Amino acid sequence: MTLSSSFGQTYFIGVFGPEIQTEFNLSHTEWGTIYMIGTVLSAVLLTWSGALIDQFSLQRYTLFVLILLTVSCVFMSTTVSMLMLIGAIFLLRQSGQSLAMHIATTTMSRYFESDRGRAISLSMMGATVGGSLLPLIAVLGISMVGWRWTYVGAAIICSCFFIPLALWLLRGHSNRHQMHIEKIKSENNHSMNKKKSWNRRQVLRDRRFYLLLPGFIATDIVVTAMFFHHINLANEKGWSHTWITGNYVIYSIVTLFVTLLTGPLIDRYRAIRIAPFVLLPIVAALLVISLSDSTWVVVLYMFLLGINSGLCYPTMSALWPELYGVEFIGAIRSLATPVALFGSALGPIIMGGLMDLDVNVDAICMVFSGYCLLATVFIFFAVRKKHLINLD
Repeated sequence: MTLSSSFGQTYFIGVFGPEIQTEFNLSHTEWGTIYMIGTVLSAVLLTWSGALIDQFSLQRYTLFVLILLTVSCVFMSTTVSMLMLIGAIFLLRQSGQSLAMHIATTTMSRYFESDRGRAISLSMMGATVGGSLLPLIAVLGISMVGWRWTYVGAAIICSCFFIPLALWLLRGHSNRHQMHIEKIKSENNHSMNKKKSWNRRQVLRDRRFYLLLPGFIATDIVVTAMFFHHINLANEKGWSHTWITGNYVIYSIVTLFVTLLTGPLIDRYRAIRIAPFVLLPIVAALLVISLSDSTWVVVLYMFLLGINSGLCYPTMSALWPELYGVEFIGAIRSLATPVALFGSALGPIIMGGLMDLDVNVDAICMVFSGYCLLATVFIFFAVRKKHLINLD
């Protein structure tokens, strides 16, 4: 599911940006606004659609999401107006970036406890592979058959590969889910000291939730904005398009390596102790890109971004069940994830608008790094030991 989400992720959609801007005669701000509207609409719907994973069987929920992703790719290839383009972005973000990733992280968080960190880390390998290979493949596809037929190809892959594979992997899941429910009931009946799961209403009254949100969405804001405008960044810095997209493989390899290391660290030390450090690598990446125009700085930049992604996504995914339990994890994640989606929608338009105002990339990176440092301070205060009375 994390691999299939790639077709709705910014690192994939972003490489289509210049072609779409040219065909529809869009400025950076206009293209960013379209992307923001589609993403915000997806975020609003996710508060409802994401919670449904707690109510429907995983097989049916997954099948619906993958069919929707296939339809979204086809619809993207047929857009002829800005209104249709908004609809296509909305469908891609809802089915791919939102629900496909939601299924993966919610499932790993729910069914794994002692090895939750490893499970989440392993599930992220799909996104790592997608981030390293698919943008480059998309660039090549666009150059050979055009951007529309490239998305038709994505639809064919969804229907012929991801749907049959998901159904095969989920065979027998109903029995596993029933065993999980019985285990929860047994633990609730026999352990008075067992941590009780929080529901949505209780989480919304917890101040830690609001302190954690800026850090939870920081990577989405910054990485989405940067990946969305990487082609424009390359143009400003004088780099080739294939050079910057080709180095996605470094980002993905480092993400994969750090993700696999982060999982055991979470299981040993808990996500709460790791969370205050996850945004420091992205601060370093932004400073690096702002201080040099050398082509080789891209390598270090992607390396540092990879460290951030490898730390951030498993840690923040494991943080919610550590704080609030697993019984209502789908509903809780559907509270936090839409905020992250809103951040990912806001990032590109902020960066695009500043670029249209002739603000250089270096200054934009400094602003983003300052925000990440502030979010780090909030995380530190949120996870202070005296605030963690519900953990054990």
